[in-house]
Formats: sequence, structure tokens, C-alpha cells
Amino acid sequence: MAERPRRWPVAARLGLLILLGYAAIAALLYARQDALVYYPAHTRVAATQTDFEVPVGDIRLRGWRVNPGRRDALLYFGGNAERVESWREPFADWFTDRTVYLVAYRGYGASDGEPSEAAILADALAIYDRVRRDHPDGDIGVVGRSLGSGVAAHVAAHRPVARLALVTPFDGLAEVGQAHYPWLPVRWLMHERYPSAELLQDFGGEVLVLRAGRDAVVPPANTDRLLQALPRPARVVDFAGAGHNDLSDDGRYGAALARFMRTADGPPPGATRR
Repeated sequence: MAERPRRWPVAARLGLLILLGYAAIAALLYARQDALVYYPAHTRVAATQTDFEVPVGDIRLRGWRVNPGRRDALLYFGGNAERVESWREPFADWFTDRTVYLVAYRGYGASDGEPSEAAILADALAIYDRVRRDHPDGDIGVVGRSLGSGVAAHVAAHRPVARLALVTPFDGLAEVGQAHYPWLPVRWLMHERYPSAELLQDFGGEVLVLRAGRDAVVPPANTDRLLQALPRPARVVDFAGAGHNDLSDDGRYGAALARFMRTADGPPPGATRR
């Protein structure tokens, strides 16, 4: 009689299925990470609704200029699904002594192109350089929120920035992903990394961090690791009861940013050094 083919033990077959499923999830995360990082769909507006643009190669970045004509300037880099134009009125009130530039990432708002880390970081430097030409003798402050904190860190590492404000920042985007998916090798899979802690390890300017104590998007531990990596203590305003998205509902939010950017003033209300 012919010998019957040997069948794998049930445990081995189950282990193989688990391994294949794990590999499939990891492959899906790798393939779709751009869609998980960038959410431009609901930010789109017509170019005619903007009042400022920066040509970068064959594309144009577009946005809004608030309080034109001031000597000093402020660049704002927003979150991964943020309509930056929503800050025009608050920023006009908070930063009366600065011209504020709210430029949408490529693929966002009315800006051309498709978002990616390499492109967004290069664009941010191009925006800074354009603003520097328009404010040759002024101070340029930078504010970055969430994803934008990684963009702001890149600018501060490569251009003169005296005052850097980071809202719900992280040590690195890959590290945030690893915190959310501890059972996956996220650090190995992610190519969109935004390594803020590494970029700012030699930054010599003043840093303000607005920290959300109940942040479910950027875990507070990732914010704390960024603070630990800075070469000098940052000013920290801790919104202990706030989450990632409602942090700015607190009245201290605008007050802290405005006071920090007024170089002659003291520390923002509620700020501590860490």
C-alpha cells in the first residue's frame, strides 16, 4: 500500500497561519502608512481663497498671511488633518506684533502635489527661506502642532530659529506608531519618521512645549522623551486633563503661545522648566 502523506500537527498549522497573518498585517501597515499619516481630503480649498504662495520646483504651496507688514514673522505647521486657515482670526489676535504664515502642506488646502516626509520637510525650508527674504531684519518664530511639530523641529535644526513652540509633540513618528502597535515592528516598517528628538538634540534656542496629559494620539510618554532629549530645559505648560484635539479649547493655550513669542515678556502662564 502507498504510504499516506504526513500531515502537519495542528499546532504547527495554527502557528503557520498566525505567522502568515502577522506578516500580512505588517505588509499592509507598510504599504498604507502614507494613508495613515496624512489626511488631506477634508482640507482642500480653491486657490482663489488663499492670499500667499511659494513656488517649489514645479508646484505651488498656498496659504494665508495674517497681520502683514510686521517686522517679525511666525510660521505655523499644523496637524495631519488640520485646516490651518481656521487659525487666522485667533493668530491675528495672539500675535499682533508678527506677520503669521499659515501655508498648507503639499496636497493640503490649495497646495499642489502629494504629501510625503521628504517633500514636506523640503517645502518647509523653502517656506522659511521665502519668509526670511520678506523679513530680512526680523525674528522668525516657529509653531508646530502634532505632525507639524516634526516639521517645525526640522526647520529649527536647519535654519535660525530663536523661539520654537511645539504642541503635543513626539520624539519620533515611528516611536508613536510603535507605542500604538507594540506587537508590530513599526520602527522597522515606517519610512515616514519625523525624528524630532534626534533633530533637536543640539538646538540652542528657546523651546515651549504644550503637553496634553490625556493625549490618545501622541502618548504623553513620547512627548516626555522629546523633552528629555533636548539639550536645555524647555518651558512646559501641562494641560493635564486635555486630549490631543481639545488642548486648544483651554484659554491658557493661546495665552501661552502669545506670551512665549513676545520675547520681552516672561515665561508663559503655568510654564515650568523640564
